[in-house]
Amino acid sequence: MSTYRFGADLAVSARLPKLGVRARKPVCVGLLTPLTGDAAAWGLPGLNGCKIWADWLNESGGLKIGDQRRQVEIVAFDDHSDPARAVMGVKHLVLEQDVKFILMLGGDTVPAVADFLNRYKMLASTNVPSDLGPDTPYLIAPCECHPMYVATGVDWLAENRPHLKTVSICAQKDLIGLPSMATYRAAFKVAGINVVKDIIYPGNTHDMDGVVDAMLEPNPDILCWGTSYEPFVHALTQAAYHKGFTGQILSCTVDNYHSLIGKTDKEFMEGTIFHFPDFDDPALDEPGINFPRPAEFFAEYNRRYPGEWSTVSWVYCSVLEMWRNAVERIQTVDPVAVLWAMKLGGFTSNIFGEAQWWGEDFFGINHSLISRWPVVEIHNGKARIVEFRSVLDWCQANSEVLMQEMRSLGQMWDQRYENA
Repeated sequence: MSTYRFGADLAVSARLPKLGVRARKPVCVGLLTPLTGDAAAWGLPGLNGCKIWADWLNESGGLKIGDQRRQVEIVAFDDHSDPARAVMGVKHLVLEQDVKFILMLGGDTVPAVADFLNRYKMLASTNVPSDLGPDTPYLIAPCECHPMYVATGVDWLAENRPHLKTVSICAQKDLIGLPSMATYRAAFKVAGINVVKDIIYPGNTHDMDGVVDAMLEPNPDILCWGTSYEPFVHALTQAAYHKGFTGQILSCTVDNYHSLIGKTDKEFMEGTIFHFPDFDDPALDEPGINFPRPAEFFAEYNRRYPGEWSTVSWVYCSVLEMWRNAVERIQTVDPVAVLWAMKLGGFTSNIFGEAQWWGEDFFGINHSLISRWPVVEIHNGKARIVEFRSVLDWCQANSEVLMQEMRSLGQMWDQRYENA
């Protein structure tokens, strides 16, 4: 089994003398994500985090390859969540910027760029493992095992708040929202919580009052926002608040939750469950957490970019750290060689501990690195991790139910092939 302590090498190298010859040409890494629009909260804060990561690495001397130290440069392209823009972006990054790795949000843009990635054998990552397939051999999901990890929040609620018996769910109709809806359906079924309403809304809708009215009609104990984008989560939550809902709120993400508390109130948001912690969380100082200086990173992020911390502020740079480790282990930035090094042995570690490359049954390829994931609760106005739960254990125990729900929404890899 091949393992490493994620981030430890970077923390150590920052304290070592900067030996070796510095190469003039930097190594470029591409970021192909939405930096504007409804999904910008899952792109722009990630770029900010990558800048901090690159600054820390470059200040420590850069990538160590042989007797050289090479600086790393982050090159970003705003794809607007538009497939046509994504094609322009991937060509710009590979052909004009000579990037050696591309970080992507994923979703609707991935099918548009898949052939290009294959043709140029370009290593790329996605935050949405349901993008994966046998036809994307150079695409990996090494950090987020979305949407599988959302099941851990449902599982936690079923054990800790057993009085919650009914739920209304919503999600946007795209390649992020639909897999999330399927996973939440499966998780609630396993937990014995009855889905009394589910709504798939158009990705560009702004009639969240109408969505919430329909969700409240059967008087559910839980309102679940699926993996809705930040503007939708805020609009849905405010609508529920103004309509007098007093039950449980569950969401994959609650970006900028401090602002949302200000728009509602602290009591209303108390007990909200989601999956992305602040990095000053004491639980991230425990053994098995593999991120270089999380509290220091969080403080630096908020100093540079006040009020902009989000779901992805740390996600992309956690992937970069795994990439860096692989590069320095095999002494090359060649994308195919780095992919081999990252996957060597089938087991490794990611940010939350020991992980396994997994997913053939769901995605047709074992390119999703799956581990435990945090369940986060808003308590007294602050997001705090209440528990880490194994996503792999849940998926292995409930694979048939999950596959059934994925297939019902056309989200299994073979169905996407048929519809391509």
